[in-house]
Amino acid sequence: MIYLDNSATTKPFPEVLKTYREVSEKIWGNPSSLHHLGTQASRILEASRKQIAELIGKLPEEIFFTSGGTEGNNWVLKGVAFEKQAHGNHIIISAIEHPSVKETAQWLSQQGFVVDLAPVTKAGFVDVEELAKLIKPETILVSIMAVNNEIGAIQPIEAISSLLMDKPTISFHVDGVQALGKIPTETYLTERVDFATFSSHKFHGVRGVGFIYKKRGKKIAPLLHGGGQEADLRSTTENVAGIAATAKALRLTMQESERVSQGQQALRDSLITALKTYPDLLLFSGQEGFAPHILTFGLKNIRGEVVVHAFESHQIYISTTSACSSRAGHAAGTLIAMGVPTKEAQTAVRLSLGSETDASQIEQFLTILKQIDKQTQKVR
Repeated sequence: MIYLDNSATTKPFPEVLKTYREVSEKIWGNPSSLHHLGTQASRILEASRKQIAELIGKLPEEIFFTSGGTEGNNWVLKGVAFEKQAHGNHIIISAIEHPSVKETAQWLSQQGFVVDLAPVTKAGFVDVEELAKLIKPETILVSIMAVNNEIGAIQPIEAISSLLMDKPTISFHVDGVQALGKIPTETYLTERVDFATFSSHKFHGVRGVGFIYKKRGKKIAPLLHGGGQEADLRSTTENVAGIAATAKALRLTMQESERVSQGQQALRDSLITALKTYPDLLLFSGQEGFAPHILTFGLKNIRGEVVVHAFESHQIYISTTSACSSRAGHAAGTLIAMGVPTKEAQTAVRLSLGSETDASQIEQFLTILKQIDKQTQKVR
């Protein structure tokens, strides 16, 4: 089996599963309880929070645990919008955001907020000059992803940070789900970023756990009310085992991030060189300014799901761009926003490399691609 769908989810590290199991078995008290078992759980919770904060260069009191990226994005957009609605009702997101941002923004537009989409270039990067034109006196939030989940384009977070530097009333949110452990943290967690979202299962942690970064002093309305957990901002009993496993996964990921990213970059470059030799292949991901782990292409006139299943018959697992929309059969929204014709966008498939991807797997992938290309020539 060759797994090349790591942007959808990653395989948990063995050490992470061991941590999850041990904490579940030994530290199973409720961290809000006053007795000894609760104190044990609370210590593990806060130690994990501290470790995560240190790994991303932030403070422990700026880390808040969630169930994952979708909740985190929903929380930041809705929480900031309702917290600041007395000061304005205008929100800007990019045209290539993840559905958990796009659909949340659409919902907010039905609640009286005004949402504008910042356009992207033909290569898939947010046009900062066009974004600047969208800013109004009533703008309260800008939300831009760090790495696009469909083609891997690294967004100009530093340039947008500079644009917003003299606009302190605008909150700046970054969806960092596809960035953590893949590109340097300082490139998207700039001093100007107020909120950022992360998900454990994207960096070899367990599913159902994530966290947001909220800069100290910034306000956000809670989505969940009840027991007062997470500084009264996210009420629900914390998943202590999952959070401890997340801290372990992040530590292991960050320790090896430079080495893994360099290896992925080399593999991706060799893939691009090989793909360019196919006359009927559409290459949607570039090399400069793209994350090392994502590569998206298509075979002319062959729908992406056909290619996915053709590879699956050889036990090679890839994806039709975003896992959150692939089963719905939607064309890649990022490609449409880039101006790619719908028929071409429907051919798109995404390879996303993992920490265990090696040259032999890429060689096998290219061997099967050659077979699929030959089999589909008559259809094309």
